[in-house]
Amino acid sequence: MIEWLSVIAIAFLSLILTALLRKYALAKSLIDIPNARSSHSIPTPRGGGVAIVITFVMAMALLGWAGYLPCSALVAIVGSGGLVAVIGFMDDHGHIAARWRLLGHFAAAAWALFWLDGLAPLDVMGWTVDLGPFWQVLAAFYLVWMLNLYNFMDGIDGIAGIEAVTVCLGMSIIYALDGHAGLSWEVLMLGAAAAGFLYWNFPPAKIFMGDAGSGFLGIVLGVLSIQGSWASPQLFWSWLILLGVFIVDATVTLVRRLLRKEKLYEAHRSHAYQFASRHYGRHVPVTLAVGLINLVWLLPIALWVALGDGEGLIWAVVAYCPLILLALRFRAGKAE
Repeated sequence: MIEWLSVIAIAFLSLILTALLRKYALAKSLIDIPNARSSHSIPTPRGGGVAIVITFVMAMALLGWAGYLPCSALVAIVGSGGLVAVIGFMDDHGHIAARWRLLGHFAAAAWALFWLDGLAPLDVMGWTVDLGPFWQVLAAFYLVWMLNLYNFMDGIDGIAGIEAVTVCLGMSIIYALDGHAGLSWEVLMLGAAAAGFLYWNFPPAKIFMGDAGSGFLGIVLGVLSIQGSWASPQLFWSWLILLGVFIVDATVTLVRRLLRKEKLYEAHRSHAYQFASRHYGRHVPVTLAVGLINLVWLLPIALWVALGDGEGLIWAVVAYCPLILLALRFRAGKAE
C-alpha cells in the first residue's frame, strides 16, 4: 500500500513543481517564441521537465532507502540522468555547442554502463550475442541515441509525456507479471513524475518540457532498459518494442535527412508526428494516437516476448513494420 501512495505522491509533487516552474519561467522570460520551424503558434514558457527530474530523483532515493533499488543502479540512473539534465538545463538557459553536449552525453552513457556492468548478452535467433568491449561501445551509442531521439520527438504538445507514461505503465505490468516487481516500481515512479508534468503539457500546452526534461527521460528510459536486460534478455527486447513509435519516427527521419545531405543540427519540422499534426490541424489526435499505439499494439507484443518466450528480434520487426509504413505515410524525413 505504501508503494502506491508513494507513486501518487510523486505524481502530485510533479504537478505542483511544474506549476511553480511555469511561474519561474514567466518571471525569467524563459519563453519559447514560435518561428518558422515551430509546431506551436503561441509563446509558451519552457523548462517544465525539471519537475520530472527532481521528483524522479527523489523517488529513486526513496526506493534506495527502502531497499527496492541496488546502490549501483541508483548511482547509474541518478548520475547519468542528472548529468544530461544539467547539460539540458544550461542549454535551455543559454547555448552549449553541439560538440560539448555530445561529449557530455557520452560521458553520461559511460557512467551508467560502468555502474550497471554494461549491456547484458542478448539472445538473437537462438544465439547469445556478446561482442566484448565493442558490445559496450554499441550500448553507449544506443543510450546517446535514445536521449537525443527523445529530444527530437518532443515537438508537439503532450507527445513526450504520454510516451513516457504509457511506456512506463506497460513495462511496469510486464515486470510485475514476469516476477520482477522490484523493477516495476522504478518505471512506475518515472511514469508518475511524467504524468504530473503531462497535466500542464497536454494540448494546449501551458509549459514545455525543455531539453533538461526530454534528454533526462531519454537516457533514463535507456538505462532502465539496460538494467532490465540483466534481469532477462527478453525484457530488453520488450523495452525496444514499447519504445517503437519514437525509435521508428526519429530513425526514419534521420536516415532520410542524411540521404538528402541535410545539416542534422539544424532545426526542422520533418518528423512524421509533425507532418501528422499539421495534417490534422491539431496536436491532440496525434498525441492520443501515440498513447493508443503503445497500449493497444506494442504492449501486447512486448508482453508476448517477455512472458511467452517469443523471439525478440522477430517480434520487434513485426512491431516496427506498421510503424515504418505509418512514418512513411506521414512523410517522415521528407523536405517540407
